[in-house]
Amino acid sequence: MAIRLPGISTAKHILRRSNLFAKQAADVPKGHFAVYVGEREKKRFIVPVSFLSQPSFQELLRKSEEEFGFNHPMGGLTIPCREDIFTNLTSNLNRL
Repeated sequence: MAIRLPGISTAKHILRRSNLFAKQAADVPKGHFAVYVGEREKKRFIVPVSFLSQPSFQELLRKSEEEFGFNHPMGGLTIPCREDIFTNLTSNLNRL
C-alpha cells in the first residue's frame, strides 16, 4: 500500500515538465538535480532529490511555476529568488 503525498507528486510533475533530466544530466550525480537560482543572473546548484519532500522547497517550486511556467529559459528548473535566500533555505534542509 503506497502513501501519496500531493506536494511531492506536484514537485515531480514540475521537474518532468521542465525537461530537467534531459539537459545536462551527465554531470549531475544520481539522486540529485540541477536548479538555476537568481533574480537576474542565474547560478546553477545541484541539490538532492530528497529536498522534494520538504514543504519549504515545494513552496519555492510553486513560486517558480507561477513566475516561469514550464518554459524555463535556462533549460533546467529556474527558481526566482535571491541566491542568499536559496542557500540559507537549502543549508537548513541539509540539517534535517
